[in-house]
Amino acid sequence: MTLLTEKYASKIRGVLSCFDRVVITGTIPEICHSDAMSSHLRSKGIRIFDYTRFAEPLRDEIRLQAERLAEDNGLEIEFIRKKDFRKERRIKKIIAKRGDHPGLVHIFSAMESCPSFKPWHDKKTGKTFLRGTESKCVHYYFYFILEDLGLCYLRVPTWAPFRLQFYFNGHYLLASLLRRKRFSYRLLDNAFIETEDFAKAQQFADDLQVRLLHRRLDHVAKTFCPVTRHFPSGYHWTLMQVEFAT
Repeated sequence: MTLLTEKYASKIRGVLSCFDRVVITGTIPEICHSDAMSSHLRSKGIRIFDYTRFAEPLRDEIRLQAERLAEDNGLEIEFIRKKDFRKERRIKKIIAKRGDHPGLVHIFSAMESCPSFKPWHDKKTGKTFLRGTESKCVHYYFYFILEDLGLCYLRVPTWAPFRLQFYFNGHYLLASLLRRKRFSYRLLDNAFIETEDFAKAQQFADDLQVRLLHRRLDHVAKTFCPVTRHFPSGYHWTLMQVEFAT
């Protein structure tokens, strides 16, 4: 099979491959599964059946932080009621009005499913522990523009185990690198259609600094999900979805 880049080589000025859509999941090791949460409660001297009393103050911390950030940035938290609501469309309109400078763009809230736990007592063994279950809670979607990653969002549930979801686009990461290196380029939506040096651009795209990205993720988590301060391990980050574009 002949690749398109080979078939039309005489008509192609350059080929560039980079990450496109990247979704990263953040979990807190101390409480990310039922056994871990059970152990954490015991280590704090909290009864298993007092699990909700442990989780409620943390929920309130996240809610108050969202309200504080909204007030500080002159925003109103927009609650999503329609299932077919397109957040990206709304964000595009907001950016067209505010500009694409770095900072918090908008905050959505929505009632959505989330992993959770429920207390359980096993009569046969006499043991009391937490079991995994599905529940619903308010989630906040923080949309913001970072100088090096462009438009991102962080999805923050208000109920334990507080599993985060972070999104960025690799095209904007590469664009920020090209700007800093003073290389000209042109984007059409999120596709590169022009750059002065395709080989150099490819080199930049291949040189993704994972440690730098990790530090950025930790900072974002502390900003939008303040409960992380209660857990020494912080967040553990794993790749959930990665797209690669040519």
